[in-house]
Formats: sequence, structure tokens, C-alpha cells
Amino acid sequence: MTYRILLALHLVSVISWMAGILYLIRLFVYHSIESEAVVEERFKVMEYRLYKYITVPAMVSSYVFGLWMILSQTSLLTYSWLQVKLLCVLLLTAATLYSGKIVRAFAVDNNKHSEKFYRFFNEVPTLLMIAIVFLVILKVNLY
Repeated sequence: MTYRILLALHLVSVISWMAGILYLIRLFVYHSIESEAVVEERFKVMEYRLYKYITVPAMVSSYVFGLWMILSQTSLLTYSWLQVKLLCVLLLTAATLYSGKIVRAFAVDNNKHSEKFYRFFNEVPTLLMIAIVFLVILKVNLY
């Protein structure tokens, strides 16, 4: 498998991960203000399935293909832009895992956050994605 194929698979995985996490947190916004039981139950199912069957598998495949690319060209690790990108990826992973905690809290009717919190939290993956894209495209050595 060539590096370009790995890169394409990595990009498809990352796009899926970002779509999943951004939509999931948007569901939290709407779920947090919902009061109708039937609709709340529907949100629980949607959140669970989106997290378990799309977001987490996409995150894992992003890691697999990304690490495979790095292992195929270990010299990449010497670049500061990649090191900072990997830090951003770890933060994005933390946001994703925290979202899983929120899915579990909603599932047992134990939401502790407001709509405003979720609207703010929704910006975290977006800002990380922007940083990652600029780091990868510009490949600027940062230190």
C-alpha cells in the first residue's frame, strides 16, 4: 500500500470523525433543551448510535491510518508542525471521549450541562480541526 493510499484513507476517516463529533455535540445542544419524553428517547438512541457506530470507529481508523503513515516515514516525527498536530489530535481525542461520557450521562437522564455549555463545547473540535488543517497544509516549523 502506498503512502498516498494511506493518506486518502486517513482523510476519509478524519472527515467521518469530524462529521460524527460535530453532529453529536449539536445533538447534545438540542437534547439538553428537550422536555418531551419520546423525543428525549429518540435523542438517546441517535447519540448512542452516532457515537458507537460512526464517531469512535472513524476516530480509531484515523489513528490506524495516521500511525501507519508515520511508521512508513518515521522522519515525519522530526517536524515540529507534526508534533503540534499530534498534540491537537490528542485534544480532539479527549473531546471525543468526553462526548462519550456525555452520551452515557444523557442515557441515564443525568445531564449536568446547559445548552450554552454544549454550544461552547461544539467549538472545541472545530478550532482543533482548523489548527490541524493549517498545520498540515502549511507545514510551518514552529520551533
